[in-house]
Amino acid sequence: MSARVLIVDDVEANVRLLEAKLTLEYFDVLTASNGEEALRKAERERPDIILLDVMMPGMDGYEVCRRLKASSATRHIPVILVTALDGRSERLLGLDAGAEDFLTKPIDPIQLIARVKSLSRLKIVIDELRTREAAGEQLGAIDERRSADALLAAADAPARVLVVDDNQREAALLRRTLAETHNVAVHDEPAGGGSPDLLIVSVLAKGFDGFRVIAKMRSAEPTRHLPILAITDPDDPEKTIRALELGAHDVIYRPIDSEELAARVRTLVKRKRYMDALRATLDRGLELAVTDQLTGLFNRRYLSAHLEPMVLRASCGGDSVAVLVADIDHFKRVNDTYGHDVGDEVLKEFAARIATNCRPTDIPCRLGGEEFAIVMPNATGDVACLAAERLRCHVAGAPFVVRRGAERLEVTVSIGVAASEGRDETADTLLKRADEGLYQAKRSGRNRVVGKAGAPPAR
Repeated sequence: MSARVLIVDDVEANVRLLEAKLTLEYFDVLTASNGEEALRKAERERPDIILLDVMMPGMDGYEVCRRLKASSATRHIPVILVTALDGRSERLLGLDAGAEDFLTKPIDPIQLIARVKSLSRLKIVIDELRTREAAGEQLGAIDERRSADALLAAADAPARVLVVDDNQREAALLRRTLAETHNVAVHDEPAGGGSPDLLIVSVLAKGFDGFRVIAKMRSAEPTRHLPILAITDPDDPEKTIRALELGAHDVIYRPIDSEELAARVRTLVKRKRYMDALRATLDRGLELAVTDQLTGLFNRRYLSAHLEPMVLRASCGGDSVAVLVADIDHFKRVNDTYGHDVGDEVLKEFAARIATNCRPTDIPCRLGGEEFAIVMPNATGDVACLAAERLRCHVAGAPFVVRRGAERLEVTVSIGVAASEGRDETADTLLKRADEGLYQAKRSGRNRVVGKAGAPPAR
């Protein structure tokens, strides 16, 4: 796995040493000699990882990290602080500044590569989500302001933390430390249950294989993106490296420091909230891209994407597919007499009546204005005509109540029906025949169903 790594250090020899180690592993390396240069390059070059020395003249690494995390352009870039100090206070300062990890000089090259690879995998996922979000914003499917609001609202929400550790004293410390701000469940062995927001697992457990727990979580679809904090031993670097390689996002060493634990959990949860909010925004954007916002039905884009393959299958000997095209009669008169707000109420109620008269497999869509369509997979013309007649009766059989009950409007609908037939059928020809049926229904007096070609008219 390759990535772009920005090395920030005011000592040339340190930069060259790290650059040589990373280049051997085929990473693309950028360098900066001070904090100001690092901030400029981070914003311009957008590296995947930043290796940031703490002790630098002028602006130290903590301040650089804080500024990186305060900027919307660079806050998603993982930062590894590199320091000659290995004290508790230094680690807490770095975690509070927003750093994802620490490396202590002299740097172990195996741990360096393991941590860079682990954070690179995370960065790839974040970049993919951010790219899709940006595309959605450009297309108008995602509201940039609402997206940002969702990210901020999710950041400080309490998390569900699952602790898997057979060391009872250690598990009790974890619960005490985290229970004030999070919902914590403790198991002394792997167990099923609801989906947590964070998994803390000991790879030093004697009653189960902690590495297997991490691997299982990474391979299962529901927990693939679950952040994992592994408990390990500072005197056993192989276990640390193994945990990171299997997919742990972070590690914490025994004996566990409660403040460091809280800081690491806060960072992991915040990152998960950020990614969850991105995914939710993308899901909402995708929904808006294929849904009519007024009626909640699918739009023409969704119909086109799904009708074509159905017609193709039918033309190759598969099950028939039918289309109903419906148009509200005299809808312009409703808008002119009562106003567009009442017109919108009529459209919403009409869409609701369509939805309640569809099979689960049918695809109800709004084509535009007062024109709607229903795609009926595995339906012949006779079946489609019966469904169309049922919808017509349901629309005409009860008045549309608008203006909070102040007005009751009599509404009718004309419907054209067509079913697939022959090898030369396409989605366009099928829709055209249904349209012809609709126009014939309009010319014949409205409030009726007309089938075209292979679909006989309803009686």
